[in-house]
Parts: sequence; structure tokens; C-alpha cells
Amino acid sequence: MMTTSNTVVVGVDGSAGAAEAVGWAARLASGRGLELELVHCLQADSLYYGGGLAGSDVLFEQLRVEGDRIVAAAAEQALAVDAALTVRTDVRTDAASAGLLDRSRSVRLVVLGRTGTGGFAGMLIGATAAEVASHAACPVAVVRGRHGDGPVPLAGPVVVGVDGTPNSEAAIAVAFDEAGFRGVPLVAVHAWDDVTYDCADSTARLMPQPETLEPTEERLLAQRLAGWQEKFPEVEVRRSLVRDRPRQALLAESDRAQLVVVGSRGRGGFTGMLLGSTSQALIHHSSCPVLVVRPEPKR
Repeated sequence: MMTTSNTVVVGVDGSAGAAEAVGWAARLASGRGLELELVHCLQADSLYYGGGLAGSDVLFEQLRVEGDRIVAAAAEQALAVDAALTVRTDVRTDAASAGLLDRSRSVRLVVLGRTGTGGFAGMLIGATAAEVASHAACPVAVVRGRHGDGPVPLAGPVVVGVDGTPNSEAAIAVAFDEAGFRGVPLVAVHAWDDVTYDCADSTARLMPQPETLEPTEERLLAQRLAGWQEKFPEVEVRRSLVRDRPRQALLAESDRAQLVVVGSRGRGGFTGMLLGSTSQALIHHSSCPVLVVRPEPKR
């Protein structure tokens, strides 16, 4: 990741998905010399009822004890990957999304598992993952295995979606960095057929034959990659130009990849949409971990 922070935050809740996230994040932190922070959220607001009466102190203490147990087990798992890792734990009273969004303002990366229970109930089928990926101030990784519940892949290329937007530029930068760190090829996917439908000001609307766009889209892809290839000459780049919806092209590539990197929102969709349909589809259905990158805020 390209930031000055040295901390990777992982949301943990005792689920199998969270355990996969801890293992993935621990390997990343070990390889990059980073620190881990394991966060569990008690969701204390659930202990309050409609009349504003506090829930049972006994129940809260039970949740606190269980939270301590969960983060201790996650820390043990992380240290089994690398005993030299610096690992911190944090049991918070916030709701899951609020706690992780708060930490995202000052860390390098937030990592979530493919499923969640307890403090992260409904993760990926509820609002937590989408909300964190949409609003986090740092990149967010959602750790998924082959076909969802299979093993998390440790081999294969890094894949990046390229569409020419600021979101895409930020994703390209991170993807080159990740491919260089992992010593694997980078597959740059540009699915240009979507401009016919999704981009209101696209010249595609003026051209009855979609194939006439292909040379233009090839140049766009080459231009977007050129500067980064100079900065990362050790990274082998494979270009993939396909007439397909971005989500379909990237989901297909995820079957062979170890990581897919995307911007939070592409050139389609509505103004103000913080997490586009392509990113949404990937965090729900990718066959490998997905890294959602938002552009650096303008200063």
C-alpha cells in the first residue's frame, strides 16, 4: 500500500472468514514489515432498548470477555504466521462499520473476511462490508477464497481494473505496488464495452459499430499503464482488452488471480455513488481477495 502508516487493521469476530482475513493480513504484514491491529466490535448499542434503558451489565461483561477471547485467539493465529510481528488488539463498543471507519482514518489498510458473525454479523450479505469499502479513508481488502468458501489463493497474478477515471488511477498505482511486492505479473483489464451503455458523454453513442472503438480503447489502456511501467520496470504487465461488462471480465480473471484491485467507483453509475456496481459484485462474488482503493483526497 502507498501510505505513510505502518498499521494494518483486521476486523475479527471469531468466524471462519475473519480467521482467513487474519492469516492473509499477517502474511502481508510479515512480508512488508508492518504492524497488525486486531479489532473486535461489541456493538454495545444493541444492549439498549427502545425506551433508552441500559441492557444487562452481566450481558455486557459476557460480551467483553468473549471479545477479549476472540482477539486473543486472532493474535495467536497471527503470531503463528510470524512470531516477530507486532500485534495489537482492540475491543471496541462501537458498531462494526463505525469502529473500522474510525480506524481507517489513520491506518494503511483495513482487512475484512468474507463472512461475519457476532460483531460483524451479516458481513458481505449485509451493509458492513459495503459501507466500510465505500467510506473508508484507506484501501479496504475483502479476503475471499476460490469460489467464495474455498482456500484463499496464494499464487497467481495481481489483476487491476482500468477505466481511465481517478478511481482507476489510484487502483493502478496500488496494483503495481502489490505485483512488485509479490513478484508476480500484473494483468490490466480494460472492459471497454461498458462505455456504450454506462458513460453518458461517451463517443460510443455516436458510433453504430462498436468495433470502431477498439483502437481508441487500446490507446487508453496503454496510456494509463505507461508511466507506471516505468516506475515498476520489474513488473511483467499483461494487457487484457475485452468487450464485456467490467464485473464479468474481472470476476473471470479472479478465478486465476491471487488479488484483484479496483477503484471504489468506475465511470458508470450515478454521481455520488461511493461504491460502484463492479466493486460491489467483486466483494460478493470474487474467487480471490479484493482490494478496493479510493483516490487520495484533494488537498
